[in-house]
Formats: sequence, structure tokens, C-alpha cells
Amino acid sequence: MRPIQMVDTRSQYLKIKSEVDNAVLEVLDSSAFINGPAVKEFSQNLANYLDVKHVIPCANGTDALQIALMALDLQPGDEVITPSFTFIATTEVVALLQLKPVFVEVDKHTFCIDVHELESRITPRTKVILPVHLYGQAANMEAIMAIAEKYNLYVIEDNAQAIGADFTFLDGTIKKTGTIGHIGCTSFYPSKNLGAFGDGGAICTNDDELAAKMQMIANHGQSKRYYHDVVGCNSRLDSVQAAILNIKLKHLDAYNGARQAVAAYYDKAFGSTNKLTVPARADFASHVYHQYTLLLNEVDREGLVAFLAERKIPAMIYYPVPGHKQKMFAHFNTENQELPITDWLTERVVSLPVHTEMDEEQLAYITSAVLEFVNQ
Repeated sequence: MRPIQMVDTRSQYLKIKSEVDNAVLEVLDSSAFINGPAVKEFSQNLANYLDVKHVIPCANGTDALQIALMALDLQPGDEVITPSFTFIATTEVVALLQLKPVFVEVDKHTFCIDVHELESRITPRTKVILPVHLYGQAANMEAIMAIAEKYNLYVIEDNAQAIGADFTFLDGTIKKTGTIGHIGCTSFYPSKNLGAFGDGGAICTNDDELAAKMQMIANHGQSKRYYHDVVGCNSRLDSVQAAILNIKLKHLDAYNGARQAVAAYYDKAFGSTNKLTVPARADFASHVYHQYTLLLNEVDREGLVAFLAERKIPAMIYYPVPGHKQKMFAHFNTENQELPITDWLTERVVSLPVHTEMDEEQLAYITSAVLEFVNQ
């Protein structure tokens, strides 16, 4: 049996090696390493795939979130509502820009922002709702957009873990996650569903004015060379990464399909025990399984992780310390905030390997080991 990894980027690369190698060599031959033709081509291809007017590539997913917030002319102390149960980048940029993160509870089934809690967190200082499509499951964007419209708020989607997922509205309209809010942000970190061979990110929007401003911000605030209209930053997707992503974008739907097949195998195997709750699928969206995250019911999580490690099966805990309990936010006095579902989840979730290159032998070995531990 091949070694089991949380993500097998090498095997994925080997399947498209000739395409990727040729694309990279073309960039090297052109020497257009920054903002070259490959970047423009990828930007347009991603816009076409997402069916969105504008895609602004940038250096990474964290920068994407920061640039999006910078474009909204927010003032120090303005509030951004976001879940605590997510990777720290989502809220780190809020604090970096001297804004105030307002943490809201998540739904215990989907792990995404609980729309029923949103309105109770809105104040006169609230300016943005920042939902996270966690683990590949979309948040309830139709409900979020209705609330945002009611209170005249911006919505920035953190789509770093769910690129390619479909959201279905009540009227049957289907849109890709990341294209529903005013701005969508994503990451091309190598382990993502659409991963580069280094860092990378992108911002998308259907708003012409916001697109122009974010394009300026990402390039030192320039409207044209050496004319700087706003305070910006230096955040670019390099041409080599763009060339690689251009190739991988053509396979994204197949990659997501492979992840969904792995999830279906796990679901079937774990359906026989009440000690494991498999990931929920919201009826309004597809799930693209950036992570396959189980909820443990009276199972020793640390014991399970150690048991699997002895059998050379990796397992990860995303995320053991929620945002509202992180030291970086101590000055916001959030540590004692009551988010019982978030706290409950952080003590009970565990993620198993899920990626595009898994085979049935590996899956059988993993599921047998998990069931051996939980049923002992």
C-alpha cells in the first residue's frame, strides 16, 4: 500500500506533469515572471469558470482578505462579523486593519456561520459580514445576503476552502461560492482544492468600482505607473504559479469529484456507528471536502489520533483553539464570550485524509483502523 498522506500533491502533479512542465518552461522562456501573459490568462479563465466579472490575482489568501477589507473605506473600530471557528487568517486581517472582529456562533451541523445568530450581533458600527465556507461546505449565502441587504452591510466570502462548490438558491439559480457576496476571496496554497506549487490567492467581484480599487491596492495603490491614488500593498501572483494554476483549473471539477468520492466511502463505512457523525451536506450547496471532518461522540480524540499515527495514518484537528480564545485578540476581551457550539466543536472534531489521489486500499485501511478504535 502506498503511504497515506493528508494531501498527496506529488502524485497529483505526476498525472499532469507534462502539461505543467511545459507551461512552466514557457514562462521561463518568456522571462515574463511578474504580471506576464500567464497571469492575465489565468485571471480570465478563473473568471469564466466562476462566471464572475472580475478576478484580481494576489500573493496569497490572507492578502486577498486584507485587500478586500481595505477596499471598503472602513474606519478603525468598525465591526466585522465572522465565525470564531475558522483558520486565524480570516480574523487576523480584521485586527491588522484596526477593525473589530465580532465573533458569531456556527451551526453545529455544517460548521459554518449560524445565520440565526447574525442579527443579534449587528450594531451601528457593523460594516461587514465575513462568512467562511469551512472545510468545503458553503455557508447559507442566501440568508446572509438578505440580512446584509436589510442592514446595508458588505459581505466578503472567505472561499479559501470551497472553490468550485455550487450554491443553489430557492428559485433554482446556481452560483459558485465566492461570487455571491460583494467580494469573494480564495487561496491557492498547495493543499487547497485548487493548489499552486507555492503561495497564491485571488479576489473576485462583480462590482466594477470595487474591482478597480482592489486592483490598485494590490499594486501599491497605483492608478498608473508611479501614480499612487490610495495606500496599497505589494501582492502579486507570479507567472509561474499562474501557469500551473491554469493547467490545474481545467481539472478542478474532477479533483472535487474525487474528493466527494472519498467522502462517500467514508460516509458508508462510518454510518454503522453512533460514535461518529459524518459531515453534513447542506441542501442548498454541494460540498467539495477540502477536509473530511468527523464529529466524535464520546470518543477519546487524542487517543484516536495517536492510535492512527501508530498505524501511519495522519489525522488533523482543525482548529483546536477558536479565534475568540486566541491571545492575539485579548485586547478585544473576547476570551469569555459564550460560544458554546464553537467550544463544543473544537473539542470533538477530527479530520481524516482526503485528496484526489486516494485509492480503495488506503480508504479501507483508514476506515478499519478508525472503527477498530471507536468500537473497542
